[in-house]
Amino acid sequence: MKSAYELAMERLNREAGPTKKLSDEQKAEIAEIDNKYEARIAEAQLSFDNQIAGATSQEEADQLRQGLAESIASIEAERDRAREAVWQAAE
Repeated sequence: MKSAYELAMERLNREAGPTKKLSDEQKAEIAEIDNKYEARIAEAQLSFDNQIAGATSQEEADQLRQGLAESIASIEAERDRAREAVWQAAE
C-alpha cells in the first residue's frame, strides 16, 4: 500500500511531468544570479534612499517610493527570467 506522499508525488508527476534535477553547476549559476540581482536591488534602494532624503515634499517622497517599488519589481522579474532559463536547461 502506498503512502499519501507517494500518491501525491505520482499525481504531481502525471500533471506536471517529472521533477527536474539541477547539477551543481546549475545550482551555482542560480546562486550567482541571486547574488547579482540582490546587489542590483541594494543599489536601487541606496539610490532611492538618497533621493527620498532630499525630497522637498511628502508627495515627492511618495512618488520616489513608488518608483523604488517599480524598480525592484522590474529587477526581480529579470532575476526570475534568468533563473527560469537555468531551470529550463535542467534535465
